[in-house]
Amino acid sequence: MSTEDPSNAASAVETALWSGHTSQWVHFWYYFLCILLAVGIAFAATIPALFTGGLAYLALIIPAVMWLVRWWATKCTTYALTTQRLRITSGILSKKVDELELFRVRDYTMDQPFLLRLVGLGNLTLITSDATTPTLAMRAIPGIESVREKLRTAVQTERDRKRVRQMDVDNVEDGAAPH
Repeated sequence: MSTEDPSNAASAVETALWSGHTSQWVHFWYYFLCILLAVGIAFAATIPALFTGGLAYLALIIPAVMWLVRWWATKCTTYALTTQRLRITSGILSKKVDELELFRVRDYTMDQPFLLRLVGLGNLTLITSDATTPTLAMRAIPGIESVREKLRTAVQTERDRKRVRQMDVDNVEDGAAPH
């Protein structure tokens, strides 16, 4: 016979709330550098191209590969928020999956730097009690306010479901009495 509360079992069903990935805007200056490098290579290859038949233009592969690897690595990092956990999947050839149970989230901060705010993005930083991921930064996330609210609601619901409470303890120096 099951001792689990039926109302608690019904709410234990895990459902997806949001999924997404970091925007490519976070790498704006890196991509800008790749463009400058490509322009420099094209300009420098113009003179030798008159004599070598354009072989120097093959160096344009370098900034193109740099751009592609950074784009692909960012695209391959995904976040999936469910009612019970936040799953971070990353990696191009090898995959790494890191899961953060929502009841372990202690605090979160949303910030929108000016340039990210112009394109509708923001950062979300989580402070957790998880041993492997004490701090998690989700950078350049679209619809950040909506994601923050979904996270807030899911964290509270999961804490209630698991009957977990966070205890705040003031740091007391040796020999000093608490206030």
